[in-house]
Amino acid sequence: MLCKRDMTQMTDSQRRSSTPVQFIRGVGPRRAEALIAAGLHTSADLIRYYPRSYIDRNAAGSLSDIRRKFLQNNIFDIEKNIPAASVSLKNQTTVIARIIKVREHSFGANRKMITAKITDDSADSAEIIFFNNVHYYRLILKEGELIAVSGNPEYDEKYKKTAFYHPEIVRIDDEDQAEYRAGKILPVYMLTQEMRKAGIGLKMIRGAVKMALDEEIAFTGETLSADILARNSLPDIRRAIRTLHFPDSTATLDRALHRMKFEELFFFEMILAMRRRGLKTSEYGADINPKSAKARSLLNGLEYGLTRAQKRALNDFARDFQSGQPMNRLLQGDVGSGKTIVSAFAMLMAVDSGYQALLMAPTEILAEQHYHTLKKLLGNSGVEIVQLVGGQKKKVRTEILDSIALGKANIIVGTHALFGGSKSSMKETEGLRYNNVGLIVIDEQHRFGVMQRAKLKSLATRSLEQKEGGAIHSPHILVMSATPIPRTLAMTLYGDLDVSIIDEMPPGRRPIQTQIVFESQLPEIYEFIRTEIRKGRQAYIVYPLVEISEKIEAKSAVEHYEFLSSEIFPNMKIGLLHGQMLWYEKEDAMKAFKNREYDIMIATTVVEVGIDVPNATIMLIENAERFGLAQLHQLRGRVGRSELQSYCFLATKDHFRYVIHKRDEEFSERKAGVIRLRAMRDTTDGFQIAEIDMKLRGAGNILGTQQSGVPEFQFSDLVSDIEIIASARSEAFALVNRDPHLRSAENEPIRNEFRRKHIVGENLVDIA
Repeated sequence: MLCKRDMTQMTDSQRRSSTPVQFIRGVGPRRAEALIAAGLHTSADLIRYYPRSYIDRNAAGSLSDIRRKFLQNNIFDIEKNIPAASVSLKNQTTVIARIIKVREHSFGANRKMITAKITDDSADSAEIIFFNNVHYYRLILKEGELIAVSGNPEYDEKYKKTAFYHPEIVRIDDEDQAEYRAGKILPVYMLTQEMRKAGIGLKMIRGAVKMALDEEIAFTGETLSADILARNSLPDIRRAIRTLHFPDSTATLDRALHRMKFEELFFFEMILAMRRRGLKTSEYGADINPKSAKARSLLNGLEYGLTRAQKRALNDFARDFQSGQPMNRLLQGDVGSGKTIVSAFAMLMAVDSGYQALLMAPTEILAEQHYHTLKKLLGNSGVEIVQLVGGQKKKVRTEILDSIALGKANIIVGTHALFGGSKSSMKETEGLRYNNVGLIVIDEQHRFGVMQRAKLKSLATRSLEQKEGGAIHSPHILVMSATPIPRTLAMTLYGDLDVSIIDEMPPGRRPIQTQIVFESQLPEIYEFIRTEIRKGRQAYIVYPLVEISEKIEAKSAVEHYEFLSSEIFPNMKIGLLHGQMLWYEKEDAMKAFKNREYDIMIATTVVEVGIDVPNATIMLIENAERFGLAQLHQLRGRVGRSELQSYCFLATKDHFRYVIHKRDEEFSERKAGVIRLRAMRDTTDGFQIAEIDMKLRGAGNILGTQQSGVPEFQFSDLVSDIEIIASARSEAFALVNRDPHLRSAENEPIRNEFRRKHIVGENLVDIA
């Protein structure tokens, strides 16, 4: 159980009523400096300085249990020669053991490592191994000492040994051993280097926290209402804080942690609920009638009917259009799931109601693809579709801008030019004036910045007639993403958006056959590519690097472009595409491939978001173990875009065929790479792949906290706390509907906590 530190700042009044840490018994001036440097100014700060882990004899595993688990669970799939997907790299194990032998070794170019043999009450043994900070571990690893070891154990089948590489270790001093033996749960706090230098150890910090609790806990105010506490069986804040610091049992500790997780998720969801309500109450949506003759005509003319998921999305749009408020909806679906045609129906509804519709894509080539797709779909509908991109000749651009301004253009497809800017500039283009924009569709929305999306919305809003009384009349917004996000994460991340998910593929699409291959099998794969190209097909071959690197052991596109062109496919036309090319060079290369000027496209991951090439049926990904799951899935999505059978080959090194336990720090990542390959081979469901990816890497690494808007939660885990997320969200949204201004007496604790955290603002619903 690991908890990050709480650096919550106290208000001035609270600080004045709290004891400065210097005057807490046993601290003094020197230690106070170290505590203050860590943000701990007063006794009030100390009670919010929660343990990051616990030493619990009853919850700790044993070395013999770990060994038994390794032997019982066959980690490697003999038939497929790669690790089984059930191996979890996230589950840490804690053992309490005594150091019986410490050794230092030299290896490589003047590098050192230190190993310590440990044994526990089960009489089994293991090794803890450190390659970094050897000098530090030389000082703290002492034979005979009792330590708590937390980490991911690995089992070396050849030497029949269990080992922890760079685990977290906590020394259990003599005074703690008696309490540990008696079954008491010992809190472990984060100790900075400054604290250690000042002589602050775990026992001292525990004593300071205990005194701070005795002084401050009576003044600690509740943050949740009584009815929420009762409905969710949560302990009050004072009991929860005491339990987190000094738990008397695992059960009470779990309840306290549950309460703190609920609280932080609840307040996050409250912000999203208020933001959504603010959007819905301050603006009127464009008056779009979902009963559209043009949309009905398109539906009747489709070769295949819509999937159930596509129909659900259209029903969602219809409800939004009829609500009187602007739609703010995310349409999430796998590559090739039919998001574009669903958005086409929405745009036709807007056009039939007298509005313009905008479709913005991140690249010119993708915008051009959307333009031609819509022209083909709507060719006989009388809908005028224009394309607005950078680099158009002045005469053509002037004609298009005039058509837009006069309202002759019904659907405008483009790139950053739609908001008057280039990829590097936000400067408005002279002459860009929309005429009654009712719907904005943004494809691959994560490729655009917040300010860019806001600029486009501002231009569209300016084009609309305002309702009586000066109320804002706003366009509906539909953002689309082909990057699957786990449902639980989408529920948290897009709490202020409505979400529609297309989780079915259109009829007629064959599942992509995915196979893991090894480098020694590449000649067979090359021959298979030749055979398919002779049938008129095309292929992608993707490499992790643009050029060869001395630092990274991986293949490069430029190097292999020369090799494949001259040695492997000398009679075939081969193109090259990578991120160091200029944008127009990349666009030209992809257009040439789409027009069958190339048989094979050698590329880097720049091809993962590209245009449809229905004739491309083969994707070979070299060094596939180096790619993330999301990247692999996006790359695979470049094929399988037609009724033709498509194939994806994930090429990796030959040594993954065998059970090799390499003693280095990179092994865990290599093992994770192979687990990703197996997940890719076993499913083509992007949402299932996203769930596996989140379990391997965690939510923060998938999204990037700064870009996603999801905070680094102190207690909560977006992977495992699904039920708490759901209950916190339900309570938050229900409360905002009942009491949006938090004016009722029962919600006073929640109102006070909003103010304490300084999170009222952002034009949310005003708090009384």
